[in-house]
Parts: sequence; C-alpha cells; structure tokens
Amino acid sequence: MYDYVIVGAGSAGCVLAARLTEDPDVTVCLIEAGPTDDLETIHIPVAFGDLFRTSVDWDYDSHDEPQLDRRRIFLPRGKVLGGTSSINAMLYLRGNKLDYDGWGQPGWSYDELLPYFKRSEDNERGESYYHGAGGPMSVSEGRSRNTQSQAFLDAAAQAGFASNDDFNGESQDGFGHFQLTQRNGRRCSTAVAYLHPAMNRPNLTVRTNFQVHRIVIENGRAVGVTGRRFDENLTVRANREVILSAGAYNSPYLLMHSGIGPADHLGQLGIPVVHANDRVGANLQDHPLVPLIFAHDEPVSTLIADDPRYVRQFEEEGTGPMTSNGPEAGGYVRTRSGLAAPDAVFFSGPMMFADSGLGLPTGHAITYGPVLLTQQARGTVTLDSANPTMKPKIQHNYHQTEDDLATAVAATRIGMEIARQKALSRFTKDWYSAPESDSEADVRAYVRGYTHSIFHGSGTCAIGQVVDAELKVIGIDGLRVADVSVMPTLGRGAPNASAIAIGEKAADLVLGKAPLPAAQALATA
Repeated sequence: MYDYVIVGAGSAGCVLAARLTEDPDVTVCLIEAGPTDDLETIHIPVAFGDLFRTSVDWDYDSHDEPQLDRRRIFLPRGKVLGGTSSINAMLYLRGNKLDYDGWGQPGWSYDELLPYFKRSEDNERGESYYHGAGGPMSVSEGRSRNTQSQAFLDAAAQAGFASNDDFNGESQDGFGHFQLTQRNGRRCSTAVAYLHPAMNRPNLTVRTNFQVHRIVIENGRAVGVTGRRFDENLTVRANREVILSAGAYNSPYLLMHSGIGPADHLGQLGIPVVHANDRVGANLQDHPLVPLIFAHDEPVSTLIADDPRYVRQFEEEGTGPMTSNGPEAGGYVRTRSGLAAPDAVFFSGPMMFADSGLGLPTGHAITYGPVLLTQQARGTVTLDSANPTMKPKIQHNYHQTEDDLATAVAATRIGMEIARQKALSRFTKDWYSAPESDSEADVRAYVRGYTHSIFHGSGTCAIGQVVDAELKVIGIDGLRVADVSVMPTLGRGAPNASAIAIGEKAADLVLGKAPLPAAQALATA
C-alpha cells in the first residue's frame, strides 16, 4: 500500500517519482514494465539506434498507413527506466509559445509553463529569461560537431536561411546546432537526472519488469493497479492516487483495458464499461520525417565512432564521434508565406539513417530531412483484444489531408535545394535516397514511399477531452495521467522537453502546491 502508484518510469514518471518523494511523509511506488537502465549502450549517445527492437523497446508499429503506400511505420518506445528518454536522440526542443497558448487550458500557457521548464533545467549556458541552471536535467551543447553538420548549416545559409543559436529562446526560425540532454558527453535521461539521485529514499519503491494490465477501480475510484512481474500476478494499491505516465500509446491502452474509453469499442471486446469516453485513444498525433540520404566516400560519418582512438576520446574526455546524438544540427522553416510560426524543422545527422534507423548503413553518408510540425492528421490508439498482453492497434494517418501532403512536398523541395549548395557538395555527390526529380509527381511519390515517424506520438489523453486541467481523468476519482498523451496538440518541439515540464507541473498539482509564478513578458516582446 502506497500513497501514490505511478505507472511508467519514463520522461514524466521519473520526474514525478523524484518530486513527490521530496516530501518524506509521502510514499510512492514507481512501476516500470522494462528493466533497469544499466545497459551500457543506453549511455553512449551514438548507440541509440542499437536499442531499437531490443529488450528496452516496446517495438510498436502503426497499422497500414493509407497515404504511405500501405506501409507500417516503426514506432520505438522506451521500455526501461527513463522510458523513451533512455533511447531517444536527446534533442532538447520545447514547443513554440503559440503551441502552448493554443491549448487554451488554464495553467498551461507558455508563460505558465516556462517556470517549470526552467526548474527542470541545468543549462550549461547558465541562467537566463528562457533557461534555468541548477535543475536536475543537464542540457548541453553537442560535443561531436561533425564536419558534415557544419557543412549542412553552411549550405542552409547559402540557400538563404538565417542562423539561430537557441531554438528554445525568442524565436525558432533559422538553422543551428541543437542542445541536447547530455551530461559530460553521455546521455542524461530522466532516470539519470531525477530517479537515480532519489533511489535511496526510504519512501520510494521502484518495481521494474512489472507490466501493468489494468487499473483497479472500486466504486468509481482508482485504488491500485494489477499486472504481472516475471511469473507472478501482483496488485499494488494506492491510498491517494494512481498516476499513468505510460505514454501516448500505453496510457490510453491501460485506460481502455480498465473500462475507460469508447463504449462501443470496449463492448465489442467484452470489456465492462466503467466510464464511457470516446476521446480516449483519439487525437493521436506524430511528427513525420521525410528522410533524404546522400552517400559519399569521406570517412567522417558515425561509422568511424568505434575506432579505438574515438572510444578512448569518449572515455577520457566525453567528446568526439561517440557523443553524436544523430541529428546534431537542423533548423526551423516556413514552407509558405503568411504562417505565424514554422511548420517544419530539419534534422541533420552525419550517418546513413535508413529504414527508420533499422537499416544497416552501407557506407558513409549524411541524412537529413524535414520533420512536419503542424500536420492536420489525427490518428487513434485502439485495442484488438481484451488480452492485456496484446499490443495496441495504432493508426497515425500520416499526410491525411491534401494540405499535409502539400506541406511535405514543399519542405522536401527545400531540403533538395540545400543539397545543391556548394558548402554541402562534397557530401551530396550520390543522391542515395531522394526524389527522382523536382516534379510534383516525383516528390509526392517519394514522400509517400519514404516518410517515416520521428517517434513523437502524443495527444491521446488530451487535456479538456480525457483529463481536466489538473490532469485528473474525467469521470474517475483518484486517477490522473501525466505524460505527452495529455498534450491537446503536439506542436513544434521534440516532446521529451514538454514531458519533463509536464512531470514537474504534475507533481505540484498532485501535492496541491501553488503553481510557480508565471513568466513575465520580456520588455522587448
């Protein structure tokens, strides 16, 4: 019996567990389906792709995607302490001010969230209006700085795009190096930043390898969770609250298996309806990427990272190719005039990133492409069975509308134009994977054939639809959701930064603390 049971030790769950147990009178059980994060490759940034489809990955796929030539899209999710923050590309990218303000939810505007972003952050640039110092989460400059990444930025400048040295500052527009959730060149997941420093607290219990099957609900109140750990069926009870931090796919999945969701859908599967809500599992959003791959013969890609001298450099200095996070550089663009904010961001990595990162590189290459930020597409997470060990059915509906596809085509053309610039020419001699030509037909065909996820699923338990502004599940007492599934719109950031801020704010909501004072507008704003 604990005061709080948290399901999912991921980007938000680790934050919650650490913050709640700062009060010695509060007891918390943090439950994680995967193992501890002691696998060496978790902490070596360049090795993140080696974690896909392993024991630390839920290894999901979408259902056949109608606009992507009926392809299924790979959707890795962290199944380990730290969750996806233990297997992602470590980008620290908040959403745009317009994104959070656009939620229209009390307490969740940009000015109200900025103090939580800052509280979490230990930015090596120091404290400023936009950044925090001294928080648990290390936010650092990349330490690889591959020559291809700089060449990409130089080519973007030659193509007429401005530079930007802080995508989390006043404006997102422009190109530059990304800041990363790294500490001394190693991955800084939320397990590293928040959970491990709290692990010795007597009021925190962490249970790994425990897959929760459903929430225990009695008389309209969540009183615990039940599931299986190794060969044992277990139930853990909560005196005060159950908090789902299981992510955009697993949080609605657990709600539905517990009888909270679309009544007709649950009825078809024979799951008794505890509270009907058609929005559970709806509103699914993601950021699709259109990758462009250019091969060359120069030995500067991440294929060189396992050379003994670079291994030594990493171990002794925390620098060099082994610190590469993949997309080291990039930039925000607007594909047409009249937009209030960027609608695409380019990610550029000094590697051959083929087949959603599952393909073996055949040589040195640079991969970059547009990530589409404001897609109108909405998908669903549903169930195919009442069996709680069967994976969810995920349908993203990428490029669902004509506007979505048109934006993808325009952004891909920008990427092709950058490839033609002199600064990048030494690395773009072989258009290994790119449209056959600039024609509308060829670019559209390429977009449909090669788009994949950049692994940013969100929105399936949205504030105002499934949870209220305090993250309480509508219609059920003692139950909250705190992860990226509560975001009404995904917006223009990489969601890990938002997940951390959600965890920070959720802790204050759970403990009944007054919110942090909202940020005051800059005098120049």
